Amino acid sequence: MISSPPRGSHPFSLTACLLLVLAPLFWAGNVVLARGVADQIPPVTMAFLRWSGAFLFLIPFTWKHVRRDWLPLRAGWRHLLPASLFGIASFNTLLYTATQTTTAINCALMQTVMPAAIILCCFLLYGERISLLQGCGVLLCSAGAGWIVLHGELARLAGLQLLRGDLLMLIAVFCYALYSALLRRRPEVHPLSYLTVTIGLGTLLLVPLFCWEIGRVAAPAVSPTVVGSILYIALFPSIAAYLCWNRGIDLLGPNRAGLFINLIPVFAAGMAMLFLGERLHSYHLVGLLLVAVGMVLFQVQAHRQPPSAGRSSR
Repeated sequence: MISSPPRGSHPFSLTACLLLVLAPLFWAGNVVLARGVADQIPPVTMAFLRWSGAFLFLIPFTWKHVRRDWLPLRAGWRHLLPASLFGIASFNTLLYTATQTTTAINCALMQTVMPAAIILCCFLLYGERISLLQGCGVLLCSAGAGWIVLHGELARLAGLQLLRGDLLMLIAVFCYALYSALLRRRPEVHPLSYLTVTIGLGTLLLVPLFCWEIGRVAAPAVSPTVVGSILYIALFPSIAAYLCWNRGIDLLGPNRAGLFINLIPVFAAGMAMLFLGERLHSYHLVGLLLVAVGMVLFQVQAHRQPPSAGRSSR
């Protein structure tokens, strides 16, 4: 990987900003595309083809790193297995399944609760204490996500009239939050070794579900739309976004770079309205406002938290 600048030296960089805008753009495109082809590509098949394609593309370039890091990777299997399960196999399969029954806008907005979910997972796993202010922020973020799930109607809770896709997306968010919390225990290996191995393991974990799904539904018909979709999700949100994001962090620093993740719902909402004809409703705005206020509350003391030990792929 390209070397990082000296610690503490993160001057403003237009290049870094461009890279950190491209990563959320690619991730937002993943959500919108999944919704757009939901009737053409089954969700598990889409996840399997995405990650197997990304693995096949990566391995010729990263094999030297994997081979060099093989011993610590093998010793760290107790971390790699759950990380691959939650971060690669579960998150994306649940996301693609969610797009079958809810909108791309909902899926994107639900991801704004991710920082709060990560804090909660770190508290449950490591007993990492949070301040009262951060606790209030977590509650507000959860309330915002809940408001989006309920579509702004509390009566849906009483009547259990919830969209299956919204609930699946909420579970997906917590799966990825758990994966992010687990990163601090990752083996001391090259980032590309870690990415390649977790993608490979995640793909293997999807094989039984993939076979089950193919036995129940027809395989997607080969068409320019299907092929183009698979190529996009295998290359851009899986690999290009990862490289852009990490290089941007190297140039700008993790604290300022982290703010760019909030561009995902902005880009996704715009693309969903433009390409899918979806509409932005008042409950979206209320939920997003609650999440934004919650994030401000727990980010007030975020500088006191140690930076994340690892880097991830969405």
